[in-house]
Amino acid sequence: MDISISPRSKAVQNRLTSPVKIVREGFPEIILDTRALADVECITTGIYSPLKGFLGKADYTRVIEEMRLQNGTVWPIPVTLPVSQEVADSIKDDVLLVQDDEVIGIMHVTEKYSPDKEKECANVYGTTDPAHPGVKAVMENGEVYLGGKIELFSEIKHDDFQKYRLTPAQTRTYFKEKGWKTVVAFQTRNPLHRAHEYLQKVALEMTDGLLISPLVGATKADDVPADVRIHTYEVIMDKYYPKERVLLGVFPAAMRYAGPREAIMHALARKNYGVTHFIVGRDHAGVGDYYGTYDAQKIFNQFTAEEIGITPLCFEHAFYCKACGHMGSDKTCPHGKEDRVHLSGTKVRAMLSNGEMPPGEFTRPEVAKVLIEAYQK
Repeated sequence: MDISISPRSKAVQNRLTSPVKIVREGFPEIILDTRALADVECITTGIYSPLKGFLGKADYTRVIEEMRLQNGTVWPIPVTLPVSQEVADSIKDDVLLVQDDEVIGIMHVTEKYSPDKEKECANVYGTTDPAHPGVKAVMENGEVYLGGKIELFSEIKHDDFQKYRLTPAQTRTYFKEKGWKTVVAFQTRNPLHRAHEYLQKVALEMTDGLLISPLVGATKADDVPADVRIHTYEVIMDKYYPKERVLLGVFPAAMRYAGPREAIMHALARKNYGVTHFIVGRDHAGVGDYYGTYDAQKIFNQFTAEEIGITPLCFEHAFYCKACGHMGSDKTCPHGKEDRVHLSGTKVRAMLSNGEMPPGEFTRPEVAKVLIEAYQK
């Protein structure tokens, strides 16, 4: 990645040629955890454009209250850098950003403020229940937020999914080279099953290309691991998708499980990748019973098309109907539940753990095989 360094940063970067220990004598540092590292990557590669750094207090306050930055731009979830009071007190202006004991960049800290975490959780997640993974993360993190712009000295290092780690600049170039004027994106943190495939292919009927964009940042412990999920996408795309009209590119963000607000955030991020349409299905970015089935679709009505800049494609819950003999939804299928193939996540996990193949109407056998192997390790 070619990153320009301001004169102020060049002075710091010159010191980085010395051993890290010497550098750290002169500058405070923050060792980035998984979520902070993902946020830094999303900010500096343009995935979270127009953000240039972690939010200051004015932006933070308006985001949690109105889903907008201070200048009025739509932004639904505060992207913040929480630290302890002790760390905050040690920072005067610049702070080094550290990944795996290596300095990767600098943050020009312009603000230090104490957030209203109860209000943040109530507004962003719709609950203050500590059992909610997003609420839990907010409450357990530091009591002071740092605001300021970020500059990187080197790319963030990854040892997985290298060929799928595409930046917005790279996907925009790819779409242009392919001649795709309309592109639909599908966000997922789960293995692709037949309902997902159905939604993607319906959307692909009305667009030039499809970006399958699985999230590979931090997720809940009981979510299917990213490497397993990526393998399921590979085996299904190889056999059942038109290769010239589909691109797989991972989304490095951490999952927040903010339901409706996160659906907006996911859409805005895909717009930055150059996508024109975004699939919003049942309970997008949801967890447990915290959100209504279609709340993530309804929230788009709060903004104009110009403000969002990407077209949501809203789909109802899809399923295989034995009577119809194909996939459908309540909009297209006249039959009752007895004809519809539906398996709970608990039931599917139990089958996989026992080496049982879920029905082909629910998931492709190639996908089931990958999942069985993973669950039986």
